[in-house]
Amino acid sequence: MRLYSYLAAALAVSPAAALWPIPIDVSTGNKTLFIDKTINITYNGAPLTYQPGYNPPAGSNFTSQTIVQGALARSLKAVFDNGYVPWMLHKPGSGFEPRSEPTRKNRVQSLTITQTSRDETSTFKPLAGQRDESYSLNVTIDGQASITAKSSIGVMRGLETFSQLFFKHSSGGAWYTTQAPVRIADAPKFPHRGMVFDVSRHWFAIEDIKRTIDGLSMAKMNVLHLHMTDTQSWPLEIPALPLLAERHAYSKGLTYSPAVIADLHQYGVHRGVQVILEIDMPGHFGIERAYPGLSVAYNKRPYGQYCAQPPCGSLRLGNDKVETFLDTLFEDLLPRLSPYAAYFHTGGDEYKANNSLLDPALNTSNVSVLQPLLQRFLDHAHNKVRKMGLAPMVWEEMINEWNATVGKDVVVQSWLGQDKVKKLAEAGHKVIVSSSNAYKHGSIKKGREDAN
Repeated sequence: MRLYSYLAAALAVSPAAALWPIPIDVSTGNKTLFIDKTINITYNGAPLTYQPGYNPPAGSNFTSQTIVQGALARSLKAVFDNGYVPWMLHKPGSGFEPRSEPTRKNRVQSLTITQTSRDETSTFKPLAGQRDESYSLNVTIDGQASITAKSSIGVMRGLETFSQLFFKHSSGGAWYTTQAPVRIADAPKFPHRGMVFDVSRHWFAIEDIKRTIDGLSMAKMNVLHLHMTDTQSWPLEIPALPLLAERHAYSKGLTYSPAVIADLHQYGVHRGVQVILEIDMPGHFGIERAYPGLSVAYNKRPYGQYCAQPPCGSLRLGNDKVETFLDTLFEDLLPRLSPYAAYFHTGGDEYKANNSLLDPALNTSNVSVLQPLLQRFLDHAHNKVRKMGLAPMVWEEMINEWNATVGKDVVVQSWLGQDKVKKLAEAGHKVIVSSSNAYKHGSIKKGREDAN
């Protein structure tokens, strides 16, 4: 009853309520137009054929053509194969479906796609704000549809909206919109619209992660942040450091190989979703079964003294062997990420000073002693990230709690409340808002990840 009331209220406010996210500027009419697979489609003046099941070529050589071809295949598949009969949006027995039959005069006859600017490399792996995802979409009363955008990703967003205009007829053989003519102008409010997905504490098969990317793309979100490693498990295979996954994954086979990671990145690029990997450090890091002597407090109890969630563990600070380990890790991993992503996340949340009490070389929890060592750790990690052609990301505690200095290129991710966001922004940092009041540790509260 409540769900129907919400839906009815939404439809009363806007006849285009099926569009999500709601575009900035929408104008619709009330004429019915049908659509079928005979629609004539062009992209920058050349014919573009609907190819159901289209799979783009593998590799990192992305082109505007393959991006748009794939977006077209998915959008029309959503209409013709996954069509939605909107029973629940109407009262029972209301006879909401069009009674007319599809004819040439009441059919969407053409879709003209125009991309007005050339894609750059940054189109496919953008820093926040580098990519223009705006588009305009028009459907005339006589069935001429058009999408205009500056980038192939803008075209993709327009095609997603185009697919949302149409419902499936309950007869099963027709698809229609009741909103012609349609005029839409849309652009994202935030350049970074993402989701954090923890695949270290909770292992997910690659098909599950791809399905998540599909959902993000359908909602016009553009980042999937993978929290890839933690003390619970290390599922990421690093050929130069094979014992990490061999001895710290939950089980044999519950890992992500370099080929799987590359495939996941390519899948995301073709859907306008940048996949950003995070290796959390120096906290949330315990690798004693693989490479002993580099971390401390692994699985130490009582855990409340050494970490936020068990098992505990953190890398040793001021340790040359740790820096050598990080060099090996980054030199293996980051060149495999840089063809697909603009960022790499170095973690930095919930580091506990008490861990260094267990480090025989330090034997202290004195913040004034540890802060310079932590700054050295961050500088080393971030300089290595930059050398590999990526921009560093870090959790807010490094700045707000440990007073670390980070470069202007570093993006700070905040999860501890709006007052912290304000403080970071006023200090001149680039900030991603990832409120812990959203979907975290089983809680369901209002929140989202976005960037200012």
